[in-house]
Amino acid sequence: KDGFVIIVDRYSRFAKLGGEMISLGAVEAKINDSGVIAGMDFIIVAIPDEVKGEKIVLLFAGDKDADEVLREIRKSGIPPMMIPGEAFKVDVVPKLGTGKADFSTAKKLAIELSAAKTR
Repeated sequence: KDGFVIIVDRYSRFAKLGGEMISLGAVEAKINDSGVIAGMDFIIVAIPDEVKGEKIVLLFAGDKDADEVLREIRKSGIPPMMIPGEAFKVDVVPKLGTGKADFSTAKKLAIELSAAKTR
């Protein structure tokens, strides 16, 4: 409103779901704020989807089952467009040597896990 542009995330950190652009960083923040996976390491990525163009996928390392996590997220009040289409429990969330999230490897892993699930 003041004539400034605010960059909220990198373009590659957005998902396009049926014409809507969703910030994956914002999804991570909403999930973190919900407390559903408190204390667990997680990452959000977008992978191709035949129906909506892309879908949001949650990869997490923790004690809970993936179906349980998705149920709790759905009940948490997070906006429907920000709810992951799939969730996968992994042994370790991909990280770079610096300790930062490895989005490229996480996306490849999410694609593999999603494809294996549909077989």
